[in-house]
Amino acid sequence: MVKFIESELVLLKKEIEEMWNLVYNQLDRAGEAVLTLDRELAQQVLVRERRVNALELKIDSDVEDIIALYNPVAIDLRFVLAMLKINTNLERLGDFAEGVARFAINCKEPALDAELIKKLRLEEMIKQVLSMLELAKKALQEESQELATSVFAKDNLLDEINAEVTAILADYIVKHPESALTCLNLISVFRKLERSGDHITNIAEEIVFFIDAKVLKHSGVGKPAYICIVILKTIFLP
Repeated sequence: MVKFIESELVLLKKEIEEMWNLVYNQLDRAGEAVLTLDRELAQQVLVRERRVNALELKIDSDVEDIIALYNPVAIDLRFVLAMLKINTNLERLGDFAEGVARFAINCKEPALDAELIKKLRLEEMIKQVLSMLELAKKALQEESQELATSVFAKDNLLDEINAEVTAILADYIVKHPESALTCLNLISVFRKLERSGDHITNIAEEIVFFIDAKVLKHSGVGKPAYICIVILKTIFLP
């Protein structure tokens, strides 16, 4: 039974990594589509979103099967539940990528004002989101608490950029009223990128929780104490 569940957990982790790569590429393409107003590239993101949704359902189903067939406990259960929550957050990131791509498809401008985009720090924000997602993936692969917790600080930059967007665009609209609709839609793009950071932070929290439980298991902490810690973290951590 132990060998069977170990092989299932390895397969589950591989599926999560596949989902991770898919969502990373979606965000990367969506960001590039917005910066260049490449509608063909944006359309590719919309088409691939169906793949993201299908893979999320597949992983959810596999998690249900593992719990039903193998009744995992302790660290194995923590791992399975962490993968379930990470899967949900990755799917939401896919939704945000789709929303960002739709801006490029619906935008009526032939090109975005390069000076405005630079002032808004849009490219910097996109790169930061991708950097956070890549760092969180590395944290899971290496089971590194240090890498996972370093994701949290990176989210501050997204909040900082997003906080300045409204004022910059409001000033731009006063000077260029013909671009008002595009500017309003751009606010939505920044909001989705900022929310992407929040979901990547959620993923990092799940990684920390999983690794922390694993460390406790091998640290000599008694089983009753270990169970109490896991229960308390389940209650107080989202």
